[in-house]
Amino acid sequence: MVVTSETQEEGKCQLRVEVDMTIYTALELKQELVPCLDKAQHWELDLSQVNEMDSAGLQLLILLKREAAKRGAQLALTAHSPAVTDVIDTLNMATYFGDPIVLQEQRAA
Repeated sequence: MVVTSETQEEGKCQLRVEVDMTIYTALELKQELVPCLDKAQHWELDLSQVNEMDSAGLQLLILLKREAAKRGAQLALTAHSPAVTDVIDTLNMATYFGDPIVLQEQRAA
């Protein structure tokens, strides 16, 4: 399982992705996340633990947003990690997703 911390309450479900969203994990993530869309009408996908993301990861987020809309559900991306924010900003996709991106303070190494 690559998705953890599923919590549900009154039509709302929260999931946290705890692996990188790359070409190497995209299929497994898709197989886990798409069926979840039928469980609730409001989704929050926590991306705070995503340390690496490439175009396959972005394509998966686009697919999830589209599939949620087909089901009449809402999908919100939350707690964007710097890797996620970088890809979304680089490809100018923030408006597409429509979720507020809060930049977290980076810790000194």
